[in-house]
Amino acid sequence: MPHDHAHHDAGPGRLTPGEARKITGKATALSVTVALILVVAKIVAWLMSGSVAILASLADSALDLAASLITFFAVRFAAEPADAEHRFGHGKAEAFASFLQALFVALSAGLLLREAYQHIIEPREVTNGTLAIGVMVLSIVLTAGLVWVQTRAVNQTGSVAVSGDRAHYMADLASNLAVIGGVAAAAFFALPMADPIVGGGVAIWLFWSAWNVARGALDHLLDRELPDAERQKIIEIARDDDQVIDVHQLRTRAAGPLIHIQMHMDLDPKLTLEAAHEIVVAAENRLLEKYPAADIIIHPDPHGKAEPHGLAFFQSKDDPEAVEGA
Repeated sequence: MPHDHAHHDAGPGRLTPGEARKITGKATALSVTVALILVVAKIVAWLMSGSVAILASLADSALDLAASLITFFAVRFAAEPADAEHRFGHGKAEAFASFLQALFVALSAGLLLREAYQHIIEPREVTNGTLAIGVMVLSIVLTAGLVWVQTRAVNQTGSVAVSGDRAHYMADLASNLAVIGGVAAAAFFALPMADPIVGGGVAIWLFWSAWNVARGALDHLLDRELPDAERQKIIEIARDDDQVIDVHQLRTRAAGPLIHIQMHMDLDPKLTLEAAHEIVVAAENRLLEKYPAADIIIHPDPHGKAEPHGLAFFQSKDDPEAVEGA
């Protein structure tokens, strides 16, 4: 029975590059705006309070601003169509931007740990605690709104760059709550050690966030396969034709808003070249209904008569039983 191949669900390749660019463009512009507002507000709060926890949050927001600017330009470049110098498109620009974000966050975390250590050795008084807490409440409200917008953009486009940017701000939500606790304890309950301890905790949180962002970016840069459930959908769509005997050696990868799909398709060896071509083109069109931003290559094989070739040729040398398993 034919499947419904409408492309309304989430993930890379489900929208055209132009549609994805419009959605991610709005999310990244908002990210830059929010980061800029928070940097200015936290500079004022830090200068008036002297809080190391506020300084930690300021450094995080400053690097968020830098990362958001990188993402702002990366998602636009990634949506550019393929050209003579980049035959596979520019989608990996998103993953590269995401990896840079991870480096920025890790650098920020290292500097914050150093600052927190110095303040633990030499505790400093926190002043203007009410102002500092007010700024952090503003930060939480703006960040929560931004994360909501980014989550919608990621669900619609599968953008790894926006996902990396969102990871920063989701970490910020938790760290901002911790900063409020540290500032309040230091300013109102005479517990000056609480401030640098919270600052150090924020730094450790940032290290963890950086690792998760970097791992996601590396998956794209190293051409990690799409999830198994996604691969199964692709196979089902490709086989949604009684003339298709089998599909094997499926290879997939994501690159920003684009995905690349390659497979071998077993067909009746008695078919003419023209008939086989029509079947392959029909399968490509079914896949494009689901993944309009996909680059698809389907190699037809005469069922039962094809010798190992492509990836299977090399697999057959090491493990003859693995030829059909890709």
